[in-house]
Amino acid sequence: MDFNKILKFLKALAKNNDREWFEKNKASYLESKQMFDEFVEAMHKELTKFDKSLTGLNPKKLAFRIYRDVRFSKDKRPYKINMGAGFSPGGKMIQEPGYYIHIEPGNKSFVAGGMYMPDGSNLTKIRQEIDYNFKGIDKVLKNKKFRVWFDQLDDFDKLKTAPKGYPKDHPHLELLKYKSYIVSHYFNDKEVVDKTFLKKVVEGCKTVKPLNDYLAEAIA
Repeated sequence: MDFNKILKFLKALAKNNDREWFEKNKASYLESKQMFDEFVEAMHKELTKFDKSLTGLNPKKLAFRIYRDVRFSKDKRPYKINMGAGFSPGGKMIQEPGYYIHIEPGNKSFVAGGMYMPDGSNLTKIRQEIDYNFKGIDKVLKNKKFRVWFDQLDDFDKLKTAPKGYPKDHPHLELLKYKSYIVSHYFNDKEVVDKTFLKKVVEGCKTVKPLNDYLAEAIA
């Protein structure tokens, strides 16, 4: 798989995000897609070595479509300018913890893990787990290797005040404010095209597994 070609295609797509250009360059897209699918398959194989919950997945169904749903969006660009895939027991991280790989030129590629936008019921369960078992998640977040890879939870999506049912002086208030419990580690383009990229991505996923385990137990 040649990530140079994938990045080159995505970079060109970002500059020419319209159907006419895409159709003229469909062969380049299909070549890039095939290479990315091969990477996803190789990644899945490595992930199952330490996360048996992913064993039954079909890696060919884990990549997200490049076509954007523009029905309810002001942004009418028809195509995503990245390639991504999600890995979780049920498929693509829908209401369950998992792993995510994102490829985008301009040093915007990243590997992520955790649980993105849990629904009200699951979010309540996660907050309850933090309230009752803070030591569990604190141990994960303060682990030295974890801190090297992820430092802290992504804080793009937090409440400004205490969630309903919790006092404003709760000792773990900042953790309770999150609406997504995910972490991300970014790679520059040079790292993406390096032959060690798959190994690094898998290592990142292995590092985030304790967080996934904690969240999975919380929503069980």
